[in-house]
Parts: sequence; C-alpha cells; structure tokens
Amino acid sequence: MKTLTLQIPDSLDERDAKILLAAKLYEKGALSLGQAAELAGYSKRTFIELLADYEVSVFDYTEGELEKDLSDAKNYHI
Repeated sequence: MKTLTLQIPDSLDERDAKILLAAKLYEKGALSLGQAAELAGYSKRTFIELLADYEVSVFDYTEGELEKDLSDAKNYHI
C-alpha cells in the first residue's frame, strides 16, 4: 500500500477526511468495499453504515435494473 501525506485545514478532522476520501474512491469504483473500509479505518459493516452520511450507495443498480428485478420478483412463483 502507498502512503500519502496531505496537509488539511485545522477545521477538518483527519478521520472525516479519510472517510470522505474512501467513500468517494469507493463510489467511483477505484476501491472495493473492503479496501475503502480499510482506508477509512473501519470494518466493512461500519463503513457501509457511514456511506449514507456521504450519500454513497452500496448498491450499484440503475433504475432500469432495479425495476426489472422488482418485476421479476413479482412474477416469481414457488
């Protein structure tokens, strides 16, 4: 893993900066969920919960894909 040193304003908390960076890199697809959680310093479960605070979804569905899945579920019979 590479090391990056950043100077951030005193008004910005280091932990918040790490979460924001990890969330955005995850959202862009540059990091997996596990990699992003590790970068942020959290477990996967906790990181998933934190993603909502940064308006990042864990699900990578388009609206059309979601509608198709819902339609398929309604038509599924056991």
